[in-house]
Amino acid sequence: MFDSLSERLNRSLQTIRGRGRLTEDNIKATLREVRMALLEADVALPVVKDFIERVRERAVGTEVSSSLTPGQAMVRVVHDELVTVLGSEQSVLALKSQPPAVILMAGLQGSGKTTTVAKLARTLREREKKSVMTVSCDVYRPAAIDQLERVSGEVGAEFFPSRAEDEPVAIARAALNAARKGFKDVLIVDTAGRLGIDEAMMDEIGRLHAAIDPVETLFVVDAMTGQDAARTAAAFGEALPLTGVILTKVDGDARGGAALSARQVTGKPIKFLGTGEKLDALEPFHPDRIASRILGMGDVLSLVEEAEQKVDRDKADKLARKLKKGKGFDLDDLGEQLRQMQQMGGLSALMEKMPGGGGMPKGMAGAADETQVKRMLAIMDSMTAQERRFPDVVRASRKRRIAAGSGTQVQDVNRLLKQHMQMQKMMKKFSKGGMQKMMRGMQGGGMGGMGGGPGGRPPF
Repeated sequence: MFDSLSERLNRSLQTIRGRGRLTEDNIKATLREVRMALLEADVALPVVKDFIERVRERAVGTEVSSSLTPGQAMVRVVHDELVTVLGSEQSVLALKSQPPAVILMAGLQGSGKTTTVAKLARTLREREKKSVMTVSCDVYRPAAIDQLERVSGEVGAEFFPSRAEDEPVAIARAALNAARKGFKDVLIVDTAGRLGIDEAMMDEIGRLHAAIDPVETLFVVDAMTGQDAARTAAAFGEALPLTGVILTKVDGDARGGAALSARQVTGKPIKFLGTGEKLDALEPFHPDRIASRILGMGDVLSLVEEAEQKVDRDKADKLARKLKKGKGFDLDDLGEQLRQMQQMGGLSALMEKMPGGGGMPKGMAGAADETQVKRMLAIMDSMTAQERRFPDVVRASRKRRIAAGSGTQVQDVNRLLKQHMQMQKMMKKFSKGGMQKMMRGMQGGGMGGMGGGPGGRPPF
């Protein structure tokens, strides 16, 4: 996420980080690089101009010049101004109203609006413990109604049926009545998208808004459209009293221009980020954490929160007790760790949130390749229970059988066994000396403790 912007900004600030003294010349050169980084990330020009001017004012003032570490102070100034551009603080949904709280979703066709409705319903159910109903007012695309019904069922939200021949305002009113009678906490209304902004679309969504009086009117926009995202959001903001923005497809947006522009151009906070196709891939938007991620400082708080939601606590405790008793870390344990990592978006998603993880060498991209993890799991699934518990029994003939059963090569089986052996050694350090020894083991091998090969190559 925002890889290109992060890389350029970090490169721009790298030369100034270690400076013991800042001069007008090196500040000017750094700001020029930062400006180019933002423009190449497709950040709106007025946003770039304001950003650079605010950073310059603070950089040439006493705030930086009187610091013991001016270079680091300069990085902090850039971080703080990024936070300001992104929205200063998290903006949560205003759901403290007479139920059902109505959320109206607006946006162009293809922005991922319908899927985002389901993601939001899931988030509200699982994190806020709300009962949720969804309804589609997109009578122009019957497939959109069918899609919302399907994904609503997948996330456990009640779906209010609608038909292509119904009138959108009538559908919304009927759904609101049904939500009241069903004592629902939240009603999420999906509206029709268009391929472009047109008067008829704005008129219809305006009438919908007046009919149901939503507590939240959220604009859903594809982050990959860059500056167009901000312009479209501004156009919707003129037609509707927007309360917030949801940026979708952020996982495919290396530039980050939409995130940096949307808040400034619309004046409305970004409330969520869509970070993938799966229905759990919706993150609350924390401006300070995103700014830290962009500057390669990591986002440990989000990582911890995600782990609390997605990691099976009972299984984690069971493994910890097993290691404490001195029992070996077998292939069943490794398989479980890989599956839990997949639940959290894979290694690349985890590394992005770790301090310094944004600087992971490009060659390590293969480490995050989901197909590699699937291959490893396929090999383990092709083993017998005894082979997973006691990997030492896996010899030549068994390796050939396992490779044939998993559709892989004997070399792949060998690689997995070697990686498991190295992981097992790391777990022994963990059981004997706690986390400090484990971290030293990882650092000593450049992540070799995670199953690295020559040169500290990571396991997957």
